[in-house]
Amino acid sequence: MYEKITPPTTGERITFLDGEPKVPDNPIVPFIRGDGTGVDIWPAAQKVFDAAVEAAYGGKRKISWFKVYAGDEACELYGTYQYLPQDTLTAIKEYGVAIKGPLTTPVGGGIRSLNVALRQIFDLYACIRPCRYYSGVPSPHKTPEKLDVIIYRENTEDIYLGIEWREGTEIADKLIHILNNDLIPATPEHGNKQIRLDSGIGIKPISKTGSQRLVRRAIKQALLLPKNKQQVTLVHKGNIMKYTEGAFRDWGYELATSEFRAECVTERESWILSNKERKPDISIEDNARKIDPGYDALTEEKKAQVCQEVEAVLNAIWETHGNGKWKEKVMVNDRIADSIFQQIQTRPDEYSILATMNLNGDYLSDAAAAIVGGLGMGPGANIGDDCAIFEATHGTAPKHAGLDRINPGSVILSGVMMFEFLGWQEAADLIKKGIGGAISNRQVTYDLARLMEPPVEPPLKCSEFAQAVIDRF
Repeated sequence: MYEKITPPTTGERITFLDGEPKVPDNPIVPFIRGDGTGVDIWPAAQKVFDAAVEAAYGGKRKISWFKVYAGDEACELYGTYQYLPQDTLTAIKEYGVAIKGPLTTPVGGGIRSLNVALRQIFDLYACIRPCRYYSGVPSPHKTPEKLDVIIYRENTEDIYLGIEWREGTEIADKLIHILNNDLIPATPEHGNKQIRLDSGIGIKPISKTGSQRLVRRAIKQALLLPKNKQQVTLVHKGNIMKYTEGAFRDWGYELATSEFRAECVTERESWILSNKERKPDISIEDNARKIDPGYDALTEEKKAQVCQEVEAVLNAIWETHGNGKWKEKVMVNDRIADSIFQQIQTRPDEYSILATMNLNGDYLSDAAAAIVGGLGMGPGANIGDDCAIFEATHGTAPKHAGLDRINPGSVILSGVMMFEFLGWQEAADLIKKGIGGAISNRQVTYDLARLMEPPVEPPLKCSEFAQAVIDRF
């Protein structure tokens, strides 16, 4: 089955059923060390993982690690440009769950990004990035501790599909001609819009399937959180892009109010219900007026639509969600993308789970990470229905490789996500406790040490930080 690697002789496969992992007590987990500083941060992270599992389960559970190769290290073993060998793909498919360090984007090898390639090959449609603050981490924000969000970013559509044509090429010119002369004029709402002839063309597909499977995972995650964090916010630019970004929002609401009807309430539904709770004899029209401040300026047709909405909600869910019962449900709301960027800074404690399309999630997850201390402490996961890969979110930093100085926090926290995904919450909690304890006691690597007031001197080495985390279990 394999050309140059051999699986562990002990351990069992993780399997998936209906998108959820079935985990033995001794799973085999493939790992990719990573390029650059991967040589330092992976051994440190693995030491923490093994210590946490031993401390939590006393030998009853254990991971059998399976080294596989990608990036520059793969080229050393498999040959030039073999950045992602078949051995690695076979192992990840066979064993279901993998974890990796940072990988170099190949130059001249034909793969735009190894990270993107892995996501596409295994249909890892949910990129999950939790952003929470650990006391003592330097932050540019005055109140970083207020931010505690999990970003669910769609991983396979939008700009990540990468379908585009260069300006001046035959296909780009042909597409512009068809759009300008046939398709745009045939769509009255586009008016006299025209695409400039010297444009590059990109396609931005957003599907109902892709949108709803992402939102489904986000809602399932919300159901596992404490009651005060059970909220899913659909992030979009639907005020402009109505049939892609707006459709993402609409499909998200559709899923929440059908598949999760008993568990969810939308923000707008909550207004309707609470209006009736405050005034039981409120008329349909007065209720409509309260949920839509511009109601009296609407056309009669639009007024009728709002009234129909109010009546439909009360008929459908008053018995199950009314009289305050909606407050125990997962709240599903939506926010415009540019608005949420400033709201996670000005009102961070109002948000919990953000479900977004690809590009919005890309910017938003990095912005959120910056608030709580940067990508050096940012974990990530890419999850599909039959595979999951957990990864560091920062780059390879090759100038620091082999110096035992880089912060291993991103990979360690990605391991926390992996343990939570496996259902090994006790191990995950120990690691979070250890990291929090080490940082709050100023036991940090140079990247955090130099930003603390006063600066920590000397900072811990990468390997020393791993031990400090373990010592604070």
